[in-house]
Amino acid sequence: MKRYVILISGRGSNMESLLDAGLPGECALVLSNRPAVAGLDAAARRGIATAVIDHRGFASREEFDAALAAEIERHKPDLVLLAGFMRILSDGFVRRFEGRLLNIHPSLLPLFPGVKTHAQALAAGVRLHGCSVHFVTPALDGGPIVAQAAVPVQADDDEASLGRRVLAEEHLLYPRVARWFLEGRLQLIAERVKLSGEVAVGGALHVPQVVAT
Repeated sequence: MKRYVILISGRGSNMESLLDAGLPGECALVLSNRPAVAGLDAAARRGIATAVIDHRGFASREEFDAALAAEIERHKPDLVLLAGFMRILSDGFVRRFEGRLLNIHPSLLPLFPGVKTHAQALAAGVRLHGCSVHFVTPALDGGPIVAQAAVPVQADDDEASLGRRVLAEEHLLYPRVARWFLEGRLQLIAERVKLSGEVAVGGALHVPQVVAT
């Protein structure tokens, strides 16, 4: 059975969607860089081992990342899932887990990398917004995209309403992609995504019908 580790920084709603999806593998650890966050309690209630490595206790990003990597490796994961992990990871960390490190980002990459993506989308006036699951590389939010899901931007949307609809898609998309990896159907080869076998309806891109407003 393959093993995976989930990294969080807060409430862990994407973590919960992964844990509740019945993935074909064992969650060996939920690890947070912040103590006493809701996601740790949610994982513990499910009987999942948890740990905290507080980034504030380290003099540099590299020192924190070294401690983070050592704790992850102790659990021998096949896959590491970033689920609202609010840290920029060093190149050394990313290279150490290359090809087995996934992230979900709340935009249709390459649009709107970084933070405040819903505000960026509204300011840009786009008609579609959404989320992307990608392999992590040293380029911030720039790794090869595995799958995306889109939602229409409505005329009366604000950050909160748009964010809720995107988050609902994240909770569906991320477990699907994690399942592909754990079933051996998803690989990163020479910085290109390889996805084999049957893929659920909607494939690697889900775009709902856009209703004119």
